[in-house]
Amino acid sequence: MESFLLSVHVLAGIVLVGPVTVATSLFTRYAPTADHPAADTSVRNVDTARLLHRITRGYGAMALVVPVVGLVLAMVQGRTTEIWVVVAMVLTAVAGALLALRIAPAQSEALSVPDDGSQLKRLSMLAGIFNLLWAVVVVLMIVRPGSDYS
Repeated sequence: MESFLLSVHVLAGIVLVGPVTVATSLFTRYAPTADHPAADTSVRNVDTARLLHRITRGYGAMALVVPVVGLVLAMVQGRTTEIWVVVAMVLTAVAGALLALRIAPAQSEALSVPDDGSQLKRLSMLAGIFNLLWAVVVVLMIVRPGSDYS
């Protein structure tokens, strides 16, 4: 059972979280600005930005599988009180909240009401923080600092 849960957890992380991290990073490159509106496809491509926004929302929602299966796996292994698991859960919750409450709404806003690019700069920073959170979670999963098991 542990091997199955671990396999689902890792595969879901790769298949579902991976595209979200890429989509959030690339969105700002293609989203329209007031200087380069949606019709100006030589610099910006609003269709690509819309696709990246759909990936962010869709894969972001499906990615809930990752922490759910991870939590079940931690319970099966008796690791829910280990510090690395707790920190990973907290960081995952922060990343999920950032995606749902800030990044996805900001992408919608950027598509609806393009500005001079300042909202895209903020969005790019949020995407970087989101991706950094996931990178830290992955390192915690590999290194497992303070783990009771080898």
